[in-house]
Amino acid sequence: MARRLKSVEILGVRVDDVTLAEALELAAGWLRADGPRLVVTPNAEFVMRARWDLAFRKVLNGADLAIPDGFGLVWASRVLGNPIREQVPGTDFAEGLVRLAGNRYRVFFLGAGPGVAAAAASRLKAKYPGLQLAGAYPGSPHPEADAEVLRVLEAARPIDILLVAYGAPKQEFWLRRNLGRVGAKIGVGVGGAFDFFSGRVPRAPAWLRRAGFDWAFRLAVQPWRWRRQLALPAFALRVLWHRLAGHRAPDWPFPGKGE
Repeated sequence: MARRLKSVEILGVRVDDVTLAEALELAAGWLRADGPRLVVTPNAEFVMRARWDLAFRKVLNGADLAIPDGFGLVWASRVLGNPIREQVPGTDFAEGLVRLAGNRYRVFFLGAGPGVAAAAASRLKAKYPGLQLAGAYPGSPHPEADAEVLRVLEAARPIDILLVAYGAPKQEFWLRRNLGRVGAKIGVGVGGAFDFFSGRVPRAPAWLRRAGFDWAFRLAVQPWRWRRQLALPAFALRVLWHRLAGHRAPDWPFPGKGE
């Protein structure tokens, strides 16, 4: 992709205005060049955490590509007058990378619970028979485990695409610390994508995802996530405040966590 990416700032977090096709075209170019490149997948929960977690915000804003994973970001961009064209779900982007890899580039699946990464890799291998698997390993996102995880990755080289499923912000911090030491050309945090790929958690129907209600389906399937979903109304209120307040008014009159 020769053109410069347009970016939108949403409550202090950079989000790139790319379509899924454009994001994968950009990734294809990176696979033909020297790495590493870090991809992040912001959604409303990411943005709300980045409001007070400045280290997380720094990683997000310093990434090579920040795809608009959550529909809430598309909505917010429209409310704030600088619209993003489409939602780019991180799961769709990750599977697109697997298709892109084909029989030429090697993919490693890191993270999730015991056996989940291996199951995800196995099912994707069955779906895309030419897929070159570099390996699958749960590992740990904690810094004290980095040496062990890196030994596993070193033994699996070459690795072209590294998918990391530790959940935010652990996966982003892990990638920021270690991506340059792995030798991979592209690293991306994929959250719960391995659960979907492995078949352990059903994904919302496509029509529901297009309508922006995949979060509601996931909450119904995994009700324990309700605490995390509390970020959504808080995010919406902050976006509306920024829209109404404009640039000359105070930021937000009610402090949140860490603010």
